[in-house]
Amino acid sequence: MLNIMVFAPHPDDDIIACGGSMAKHLRQGNQVQVVYLTSGEAGSHKYSKEELAVIRKEEARRATASLGIKQISFLGMPDGYISYTRENLLTLVNIIRSERPSLIYVPHAQEAVRDHHFTWQLVIEACTKAAGPWFQDCPTPPWSTSNILAYEVWTPLQQPSYIEDITSFMNDKLTALRCHQSQLEMIQYDEAVEGLNRYRGVMSGQGQYCEAFQVIKIGGPLC
Repeated sequence: MLNIMVFAPHPDDDIIACGGSMAKHLRQGNQVQVVYLTSGEAGSHKYSKEELAVIRKEEARRATASLGIKQISFLGMPDGYISYTRENLLTLVNIIRSERPSLIYVPHAQEAVRDHHFTWQLVIEACTKAAGPWFQDCPTPPWSTSNILAYEVWTPLQQPSYIEDITSFMNDKLTALRCHQSQLEMIQYDEAVEGLNRYRGVMSGQGQYCEAFQVIKIGGPLC
């Protein structure tokens, strides 16, 4: 059984990027957990930040539960202002060392959304520090994650190096994504994601619907 950890800047990024892959992992008997760096409280003008944080956390709980994910957490970093700080880095190192994931999903480095880019920086550096026996700022034992895949959300990958066929799980992904109604009422990105996954499937020849990733590290099985 693999221990899968998905780091998402905001609630819904996980489903957009790798919802089908998460569903597939669960079907294979692997464990999946999601870590949301923010609560997505800046994602709408319709609600106050306090109201929206509550709404989006509940949407994330419903979305992940629909896939069968039982473990999610919210780190409470400010939406729109994720920063590369010592405190945030130590938080992520502690999570990685404590949970000991065998596969991590993270936004790719060229994501145009600021929070996505800083999530990439934090998680990749945290993976490096978590593995280092020389890094003594966290009391937990070192842990080296075998596999790291970078995903696409708003900025498609220019040269994906790993393709996952999610044809059998596309409906599950869309069902989960549509739990995020506070976001879909502004932009119908469920349609955009379905189109992107269809494009990846056609262009790769790997399936009817596919998710695309950039390989950052491969040192063990991915399924």
